[in-house]
Amino acid sequence: MLAQVLAVVIFIAMFVLIVTEIFERHIITLASGLLTLILVFGIGMQSMEAIMATLNVKSIFTLEFWYAAGEHAESSSGINWATIIFIAGMMVMVEGMARVGFFRWLCMRIAKAVKYKVVPIFMTFMVLSFVLAMFIDSITVILFLAAVTIELSQLLKFNPVSMILAEVFCANLGGSATMCGDPPNIIIGTSLGYSFADFITNTGLIALVALFMVLTYFYLVCRKELKLAEAQDIDLSTLPSPESAIKSKVGFGINTVIFLLAIVLLVTHAQTGLTVAFIGAFVAVLSLIASGKSALKLLKDVDYKTLLFFVGLFVVVGGLEETGILEGIAGLIGKLCGGNMHLMVAIILWISAIASAFVDNIPFAATMIPVIKNLATTQGVDLDVLAWTLAIGTDIGGSATPIGASANVVGIATAAKEGHIIKWGRYCKLMVPATLIVLVIATLILFLRYL
Repeated sequence: MLAQVLAVVIFIAMFVLIVTEIFERHIITLASGLLTLILVFGIGMQSMEAIMATLNVKSIFTLEFWYAAGEHAESSSGINWATIIFIAGMMVMVEGMARVGFFRWLCMRIAKAVKYKVVPIFMTFMVLSFVLAMFIDSITVILFLAAVTIELSQLLKFNPVSMILAEVFCANLGGSATMCGDPPNIIIGTSLGYSFADFITNTGLIALVALFMVLTYFYLVCRKELKLAEAQDIDLSTLPSPESAIKSKVGFGINTVIFLLAIVLLVTHAQTGLTVAFIGAFVAVLSLIASGKSALKLLKDVDYKTLLFFVGLFVVVGGLEETGILEGIAGLIGKLCGGNMHLMVAIILWISAIASAFVDNIPFAATMIPVIKNLATTQGVDLDVLAWTLAIGTDIGGSATPIGASANVVGIATAAKEGHIIKWGRYCKLMVPATLIVLVIATLILFLRYL
């Protein structure tokens, strides 16, 4: 009983501190993780086995961690090292691509292809945000896309706020389509043994259908503002060429090949048996080799704070799992639904979405994975359906408010640096209806396809 109380208190305190942002979030989760190891496992449970199971270091040294021989075994509880190694590897690869000017070149090339017309740029950048976020972390996508959007807005004389918000929404939506698109999906995929193909044929279908509706919604809402901008008389000869963004032609070519190789490996990993941990480590090594003398600087630029955030988070969630708290929550949801699968899916989808609108969706997803596993076992329901429901709910719900997902915070901060302040009212007025549209679509598809 003491261990359970301590685990819950630490978890709630961690969540409150993350929301209030009094300290940096990696410091909060690491401190909470340390308290879990000492108070919950050490004093409450007096179990060294629980500590070792939660730290989960030995899994890294098994063959199955790197090569699954076509089978995707479930990860044990505790720290999900596959998620951490994969994200770290992708960070190194993306940093290498950004260093040679790949992303800025891509944006400028698309803008030139549509002859620098504001409405086509608006629509194509939304699609670009969606597609790139399927393979690259949405934070990175918005970092460069928002910066280029602001640069184009200064050249073409339009207000970039609506375009940046539309890009943020599409990045979160695109991230929901694949296993590697959003951190919650990476955690769900590596924890439950799903492949890239599993996500793309399930959450990917929902995201693609939703994209058409989202494109229509943003066009209808923003069309007057955008068409006013198109009336501006701009001398296109004064605009920079896409090629000017490339800092090294050789480096550009090599990093592009590495990126395409990463996509191929991710798409085929169910067939090759190569795990996402192996793929992440492999592309990181290739990117470091390609960067030559800049390899050390590339490593220094990796976002280690995010990786440490994950480590602490997994330990805290491990405390809830080892003490049986999450099993109890699953039992409560099961009783509430009374075996009604429609109600269970609706509850998980909408509660995940609402919660993710106000708290970081990463810890919420990590907390809910053991819950849906318990529901599948005790209620006899299909774990796959619950997994897709959780993924969509956490990924999409985060778009509704400025603090719901990291990409939102980055987009708003990037705009603010150039004097474009996006307040809660402006943000929510545009993004909440879009979020509701996607959630309704997701609910209908989940009901019609799986139940």
